[in-house]
Amino acid sequence: MDMNQYLEVFVDESKEHLLALNQNLLELEKAPQNLEIVNNIFRAAHTLKGMSATMGYTDLANLTHIMENVLDDIRNEKTNVSSQLLDTVFLAVDDLEAMVESIASGGDGIRDVSIAIAKLEQIEKGKITKEHAKEEIAATLEPITYPKNKYDQYEKTIIEQSKEQGYDCYELTISLRADCLLKTARVFMVFEVLEKCGDVIKTTPAVEQLEEEQFDSEFTVTIITKESREDLKKKIMKISEIESVETNLIDPVSITENSEDKIGKIEENNNNEIQASSPTSSKKQEKVEKQSNKVANKTIRVNIERLDTLMNLFEELVIDRGRLEQIAQDIENTDLTDTVERMSRISGDLQSIILNMRMVPVDNVFNRFPRMVRQLAKDLNKLLELEIIGAETELDRTVIDEIGDPIVHLLRNAIDHGIESPEVRRTNGKPETGKIQLKAYHSGNHVFIEILDDGAGINRNKVIDKAISKGIISQNEAAELTDTKAFELIMAPGFSTAETISDISGRGVGLDVVKSKIQSLGGTVSIDSVEGKGSTFSIQLPLTLSIISAMLIEIGPEKYAIPLSSIIETAIIKKSDIMIAHNQEVIDFRGKVVPLISLKDIFGLHDNHKLDEFISIVIVRKGDKMAALIVDSFIGQQEIVLKSLGNYLTEVFAISGATILGDGQVALIIDCNALIK
Repeated sequence: MDMNQYLEVFVDESKEHLLALNQNLLELEKAPQNLEIVNNIFRAAHTLKGMSATMGYTDLANLTHIMENVLDDIRNEKTNVSSQLLDTVFLAVDDLEAMVESIASGGDGIRDVSIAIAKLEQIEKGKITKEHAKEEIAATLEPITYPKNKYDQYEKTIIEQSKEQGYDCYELTISLRADCLLKTARVFMVFEVLEKCGDVIKTTPAVEQLEEEQFDSEFTVTIITKESREDLKKKIMKISEIESVETNLIDPVSITENSEDKIGKIEENNNNEIQASSPTSSKKQEKVEKQSNKVANKTIRVNIERLDTLMNLFEELVIDRGRLEQIAQDIENTDLTDTVERMSRISGDLQSIILNMRMVPVDNVFNRFPRMVRQLAKDLNKLLELEIIGAETELDRTVIDEIGDPIVHLLRNAIDHGIESPEVRRTNGKPETGKIQLKAYHSGNHVFIEILDDGAGINRNKVIDKAISKGIISQNEAAELTDTKAFELIMAPGFSTAETISDISGRGVGLDVVKSKIQSLGGTVSIDSVEGKGSTFSIQLPLTLSIISAMLIEIGPEKYAIPLSSIIETAIIKKSDIMIAHNQEVIDFRGKVVPLISLKDIFGLHDNHKLDEFISIVIVRKGDKMAALIVDSFIGQQEIVLKSLGNYLTEVFAISGATILGDGQVALIIDCNALIK
């Protein structure tokens, strides 16, 4: 049977089980006496082992099996949970994650796990030798046999997804005649017929036992197929020495998942004994309720590439919609105008649905940080507590994919430079355990992610002295800096106040990398700090990057788009309102001096506005900074599709991308962040 078609399901579910292992191990560290958490860990490991064995990934199954032995000793209260034990189990989980990532990227999942196995065996206090472990592992790699109509969660998922794609699942109980001489030959002939009809996902007894005639006269086969029940039966009955074929249609909803029965299975041998732990009826009821909820929600897995394809197709539809609206305006046909307006409303609703489909909880990024914080705390001999708030907040998948590394850098920076050692905190009258808060929330069309710590804060004078010594600012400029402006200096290229370069935060690279990445996503970073009390790094990000609302403008013969999220307002000013300050044209905007920027100068176009009495401007902002952009005229607001300029035009100043307008013209999208210093 070809298992490659189930590879994607295997990888997805393996990652879910690994996430469950990490999260529950962290919970176990806080509550080492809670056996329910141990059972959760054991179930995740056990299911992962079964899935890996079924798919033929031996190293994964081997390591998970030995990890199971340690977990079983814990839940049977033979071994106590300690920091050393958890470090070893985390090491094993790291190996498991590496193997799953290898498989996901097209590798074979083979890895040297001897160190993790040796440490796990050491925890077992010599109760299991390596030779005996190999014998046990070899036994577990045989496909597990189950009673009829009993399926584990992995097999149940395969059946559910096959049903959604129009396939049926049948369980065939095949009986051979009592006088059958070559039972293995008949089994082979049955499988030859069935493999032409569909995919066999399970046999009882196991295939190896069938091949060795280790069964009486009856065996059961579960097959995914589009063949009818009658056709299957007819084809099998044509084989000689077949007594009967009983066919049962398997309904995914009614399958009894028996992973907990497997957990309760007693395995005995001379050198090692694993005691069974039968689940309570209340746990079984909870399992049934969870499955019922799953059925009620009717959720399905969708490949991310399909969502990208759907988004790309809709982007083309948005472009054509703009074209139709342009044609309707030019022709002035009432019927056409009405139809286009209706299509615009419907496509607007469709746009909302598609964008929501692409939204992913930031929990997908946040869930890897507790492990990282725990390890860094041990490496630096610090006591740390990480609190995550708003993990359910959603962001576009495009942003989610890119936001992980900047947050990792900021967290490492907070742990290394922000949080003091327990001794220093105790001397300063603080609790020995430092607190870091990772918070996400929506605000308008943006998502804010904040990293707060109660550490030493930022020393303003030290930052300014370093900036002056690096030539980033002058002595005179330093005297006029507010605290906020001073803190922002730590994100200047090449800036660092660290006495020595650390592998923990930055590896010699400053926070300018974080700032650049966030700005490339259309976001901003701001810093607030109180020395001795702590710091707050706030990241502001757009909800989505694919389709944005923009103001279309004209500059000479060209059309440009300015994202509405950057615009404060548009205005028309007199030429006499323009003033000069520090050799820069400025205007008075609501009591604030705002620099005036000629886009014609920026983009190298002919400048005619100096001949006009009135000038059109767009007031844009970047954080608390503003600028006034001079334009020739306003076309109007429009939803546009953001397209990349490609690999050859990566360094174009003040341009973040392009879009195709309704009349077929290409309009460049202005990056206001680059224009405001």
